Amino acid sequence: MELNIPEFEGPLAQRGIGIIAPFDLALERELWRWAPLEVSLHLARTPYEPVPVSLEMAELVSERRHIMAATRDVLHVEPEVVAYLCTSGSFIKGLDFERTLCEAMCEAGAQQAVTTSGALVEAIEHLGLSRLSVITPYDAPLTERLHAFLDEAGTEVVRSDHLGLGGGIWKVNYRTIAEHIIEADDPNAEAIFVSCTNLPTYDVIAPLERELGKPVLTANQLTIWACLGRMKLPMSGPGQWLRDVFGDQPS
Repeated sequence: MELNIPEFEGPLAQRGIGIIAPFDLALERELWRWAPLEVSLHLARTPYEPVPVSLEMAELVSERRHIMAATRDVLHVEPEVVAYLCTSGSFIKGLDFERTLCEAMCEAGAQQAVTTSGALVEAIEHLGLSRLSVITPYDAPLTERLHAFLDEAGTEVVRSDHLGLGGGIWKVNYRTIAEHIIEADDPNAEAIFVSCTNLPTYDVIAPLERELGKPVLTANQLTIWACLGRMKLPMSGPGQWLRDVFGDQPS
């Protein structure tokens, strides 16, 4: 058999992103849609906790020892960057705490580290945003912690909507999500942020950006794109305002 054919030149050299996810993540298939062909996602989870989505859960899934252990679990396959894929777990205690999560991943051996809420702050700063509308699937107390995080980052929440869910967030359909995003929009909001990496958003971003005429920023989009920027790879997927946000990251 002749082996000098294009099909035998592969596979394409793999580049990896380590993903540290809460135990309840159910949207792996959405994460892969954000990744270009040469990127593999290597997933580790925090330990199961018998609690609903809440302040308590956000604190439990962001414990330093769990983040470090999960980081070490993915290091053998040599990811170029490790991401803590959790919005609430990375905003729950403010900006300084978000930075300590990145420090914990690097202390455990990650070459580079990002968090979902840290990626949000990067996007806010790059786009020069000072006023946001916010939608979350959480209850009111956890949503208020997001407001406090954004306030600390110098960003005003002009309107907010929350679904009040304690679980099963990945089961929410696109129509419901789109309705809440539209309801949360405000003429004074420069962009809309959709919180939670377990809330499906991929296919609603482009049509809503066209309709509303402003950025619709979502948790999984921001996290994966922050990783791709650090890897000097082009962004893939919807999100016209974010194309250049993460492209100037240090390698």
